[in-house]
Amino acid sequence: MEGMPLNDMPWWRWRSNVRSALHMISDPVFQQESWLAGREEYGDVTDAVYRLVEDTWLDNWSAEKYVGTIFRDPQEAALVDTAVLRVLRIMHQVGPDAPVQTYLDHHGWPEAVRAAREAHVRMAQSDGDDPDAAPRSLEVLRIMTRSA
Repeated sequence: MEGMPLNDMPWWRWRSNVRSALHMISDPVFQQESWLAGREEYGDVTDAVYRLVEDTWLDNWSAEKYVGTIFRDPQEAALVDTAVLRVLRIMHQVGPDAPVQTYLDHHGWPEAVRAAREAHVRMAQSDGDDPDAAPRSLEVLRIMTRSA
């Protein structure tokens, strides 16, 4: 998220958290090398799901509600909605504290990864970032979203 214009969206901190979650959920190599390997600096899949929905309440209403504050346009919001629904469906089936492998083995996980990838790429490109750059650690995310 190096090139991300951190202050051009009113709720850019929430955008940063959503982007971070989508980025991690959308990257199977990252999941193998970080989540399955237990690298604490990236949290786990449950942490990513909570970053995706905790402040935004995207588990209760559409991303469309946030066009102009978190999301740049209706297409970006629609892609996020699709990803959120797919990820939450799995979380509700396996439980929020399921091991990472349980998520990755779920029959719906590849579709959730694909939907997260589409949303991640759209948001990263909209922010002028490389969607294929490695995800940032949670500490870097905290530093980036610190209040001035």
